[in-house]
Amino acid sequence: MTFPGQLRDLVCRCVGLAALALVSACSGPAVPRFDQPLTLGGAPVPAARLNRGAAAYTQYCRACHGAAGDGAGTAALGLRPPPRDLRLGVYKFAAVAAGQLPNDADFRRIIRYGLHGTAMLAWDLPDATLEDVIAYVKTFSPRWRTETPGEPVTLAPDPWPARGEPTAIERGKRVYHGLAMCAVACHPAYVTRAEIFAFTSELSKMRIEEFRPDLYAAVAKPSDYGVPIVPPDFTFNVMRSGEKVADIARTIAAGVGGTAMPTWKGVLPDDDLWAMAHYVASLIALRGSPAADALHARLLGQGPWTAPPPGPGAP
Repeated sequence: MTFPGQLRDLVCRCVGLAALALVSACSGPAVPRFDQPLTLGGAPVPAARLNRGAAAYTQYCRACHGAAGDGAGTAALGLRPPPRDLRLGVYKFAAVAAGQLPNDADFRRIIRYGLHGTAMLAWDLPDATLEDVIAYVKTFSPRWRTETPGEPVTLAPDPWPARGEPTAIERGKRVYHGLAMCAVACHPAYVTRAEIFAFTSELSKMRIEEFRPDLYAAVAKPSDYGVPIVPPDFTFNVMRSGEKVADIARTIAAGVGGTAMPTWKGVLPDDDLWAMAHYVASLIALRGSPAADALHARLLGQGPWTAPPPGPGAP
């Protein structure tokens, strides 16, 4: 739901960005010109396409991302998170192993649908213009001159609809807390300490007897973007790259480039990655609800907890 104040702020932001883009296009640095084709990502790109892309980038993108692609455009001041520095050649939400160069399909998805909760809006560009912009964006990072895009990360079909959503969510809850252990140092936990102990004992054969004091909060982690990044609290934050189960599964499987979120594809079975996606989606569904408040109150109100003694034969 969009509230009146949020709608007002969104309208003001869009109008402001449009005005700044117009000023930038009219008074900013000259649009680059290309006389020769370039090989970018292992593919030749004609000069004509790069010139069209430079013109379109100037019109639509330069106000935020800057003439040099450094994320320091006229409209960038005060934007949080800041616009991407395209010179790094590091991208968060590509469907490739974290840190690899994205495929054009990743650019299309991100530009077409935007990144929720940021100033990166969804852009309804003509297909040809979109392809031109994608080609030009690659000129900012030297990585595109020497590297090729990574192989797309794909998962087997989601098996859980046939088994039932409650079964998927329960398995995902156990995997999140007991196998992937997402709450050990990054994301918040969403179950009690006793449950985490039980899940890790069952799935990882480990005895987790001590927990970080801020177990129910996210932990800021270093990033390649020059600023610490706080992993999302799924009951509070908007997901940047989509909130459908398939979007969440893609992000979990591929990881988030330039951040502490690793590539999980190949580390856990695809069934468990899908289960985690269903569980995360169930947490997202609580966002802003009394149920989310009740969950947090219950977890924060836990009394002291002591791990049970090891059973017979335990190490």
